[in-house]
Amino acid sequence: MTNTSSTDPRHRDGARKKKWRLSTLDLALIAVLVVLLTWLGYRSSIGINYHWRWAQAVELVFTPTSNGGLPYFIQGLLSTLRLSVWGMVLALTLGTLLGLAKQSSSVFLRTPANIFIQLVRNIPPLVFIFIFYFFISNQLIPLLGLSELLRGSNSELSAWQSFLFGPQSLWENLLSGVICIGLLSSAYVAEIVRAGLNSIPKGQWEAGQSLGLSKWHQYRDVIAPQVLTAISPALAGQAISLVKDTSVVSLISIQEMTFVGTEIANSSGLIFEIWLIVGLCYFLLCFSLSMLFRRLEVTQP
Repeated sequence: MTNTSSTDPRHRDGARKKKWRLSTLDLALIAVLVVLLTWLGYRSSIGINYHWRWAQAVELVFTPTSNGGLPYFIQGLLSTLRLSVWGMVLALTLGTLLGLAKQSSSVFLRTPANIFIQLVRNIPPLVFIFIFYFFISNQLIPLLGLSELLRGSNSELSAWQSFLFGPQSLWENLLSGVICIGLLSSAYVAEIVRAGLNSIPKGQWEAGQSLGLSKWHQYRDVIAPQVLTAISPALAGQAISLVKDTSVVSLISIQEMTFVGTEIANSSGLIFEIWLIVGLCYFLLCFSLSMLFRRLEVTQP
């Protein structure tokens, strides 16, 4: 008797609706956070006699710069978005290559990939950032002649260049931050890809070989779709972690949202208000990514 439950459109729609019902947990989490923040605000106003100045904080966040440009906080938010997007691109590309190399039968590919993964995964992110930035980035970028390319051009930027890469004076900082974040996350992406490859039954490889497919076509047509389905939740979690990890590069003076928030809070004295706004922005970014990946997961066949 043929099992049609997996091909019945009504069954798939029911499964998708069932998955979407889980979003009530997210709504419950938001409600708990709102209640907690309200309670903390109330207790702080009583216990430490703190006078909240939300109007001034919001005004600072949206105040344009002296030359009429975007508000400083918004510039930091956009910098965080650029670091996240380009960091994800680098992490997914390099991590996939490392995961494939670690599964390779060649010791010349497997050994360097394994050494890199073990080093990055077992060094604290702060230590890795400082080592990379001060001992590698400061030497590597000038050695490759990228400093002149990133700083020396006087050509006017187009709108899409400014949107994707930001001010040209900060391109070197952006490149350093993207490489730091991308390298950190690539080691974890590599392990996710390796685990996904190991989850594929050996019969799938043998089926591809029996059809006369080349190694490339086996990966592309048989293995990759199954691996992508299996590792999508783990990749989603890593992408969200990458967004939060962008705050680490504020320690090397890259002007992303945490760095900008620190400067605004210290100069204005609105410590609680500014940091709550920063935390809310990170939460909204990560929560939006979570909803996006959940939507993609639900729409998978």
